[in-house]
Amino acid sequence: MPQNTAAILARLKESSTRFVRVVWCDNGNVIRGKAIHINALARQLEGGEAVAVGLSAAQQAIPVVADAVAPGSGLGPVGEVWLVPDWRTIQSLPYAPGQARVMGNMVKDGQPWPWCSRQFLNRMVQQASERGLTIKAAFEPEFYLLRQDGETIFPADTTPFAATLAMDIHGEVIGAIADALSAQGVAVEQYYPESGPGQQEISVRYTDALAAADQHIVYRETVKAVAQQHGLVASFVPKLFENQAGSGCHLHLSLWRGDQNLIPDGASGLSNTAKAFAAGLLHHLPALMAITAPSPNSYRRLRPHCWSGAYCAWGMDNREAALRVPSNFAQPSPTHLELKTVDGAANPYLALGSAIAAGLDGMAQSYTLPESVQQDPGMLSEAERRDRGIALLPQSLAAALAAFEQDTVLLEALGKPLAQTHLAVRRAELAAMEGMTIEAEADLLRDRY
Repeated sequence: MPQNTAAILARLKESSTRFVRVVWCDNGNVIRGKAIHINALARQLEGGEAVAVGLSAAQQAIPVVADAVAPGSGLGPVGEVWLVPDWRTIQSLPYAPGQARVMGNMVKDGQPWPWCSRQFLNRMVQQASERGLTIKAAFEPEFYLLRQDGETIFPADTTPFAATLAMDIHGEVIGAIADALSAQGVAVEQYYPESGPGQQEISVRYTDALAAADQHIVYRETVKAVAQQHGLVASFVPKLFENQAGSGCHLHLSLWRGDQNLIPDGASGLSNTAKAFAAGLLHHLPALMAITAPSPNSYRRLRPHCWSGAYCAWGMDNREAALRVPSNFAQPSPTHLELKTVDGAANPYLALGSAIAAGLDGMAQSYTLPESVQQDPGMLSEAERRDRGIALLPQSLAAALAAFEQDTVLLEALGKPLAQTHLAVRRAELAAMEGMTIEAEADLLRDRY
């Protein structure tokens, strides 16, 4: 038994672990897992066996709306793949005594399986590395804390943005979430109550791209589990309430070469590298939204004048632009890019991997970043937006999927199998949710995301 797995096994036994969950995130963005009992794990590791969990290939073709394979996904009842633990990610679960979690990679015949979203992100990280780039990232999720009285579910408070009263009301559960995240190696940075009643935001520190996507899985699982233990329901659904703020999951990105951040130009703007990468994001954004905002519910949030990024534009500190360049207090130059058209329905591996693919294409094609927009694009006239090349982004999942089907760069990046199945899953969700009220969508999705 390799030394590192021997140490892992010893640590699991010392902490009285009974089960190790091997976790994956599917195309519908449901976090799933299969658990290995510690005795079985010990037999395998001590016997020198490879540890893997069998999985029906069709699991990657299950939409969020039903436990059934999406039509046209390319997957069916025949086929077995193996979920292989990435032991670097093993963590005991502070909110589930006796259990641990490890992220899994999907493997078939000893090779990465083309349908594996985590392997896809790793490929994009490698492509960036071949250009001498390291991608660092962090997801910035918003979520609602809800209370339930019988069948009625409602916000856990009625306070406004950043109200200290909300901090007092939810101090115990937020503290427990922060402690649980910290115990799992997630660096918590800031917390504040968000705009909606019961809406929260806990921001975490950036890290390398693959770790950032893993970290987001940890974040979602932890928030929901700890909230449940406190008698609350936590939900990352993009739009739960018609007349309240939606929940985004903004993606923060930076480009590095060694210890050098390549985003700033050394003065007060973006470097040429950052401009080309940002231009790639904007160029592919209509298609990218099929992955970063992949639910019919997503488009209830992505509306003009809602600070959600409804227009294909960028700007310094402009919260109405889809791509925001935040300023930095300690440094005159920007340090990263913020993609706002990402939400809690997105598989983080697919979202981050596709964003990297779009940005790298911008660099490869030397795309020119348009002029920054330093006002609400929705306040410009149609003629002004047309003259400046500011287009309204897709206002429905159907439109985003149509754009994705025409985007050869993103299709080739994902590969035909993964792209086909993702499209099939999201089309199945689109068909199933057609004509639903926002209340029906919330009831369906609340516990999924």
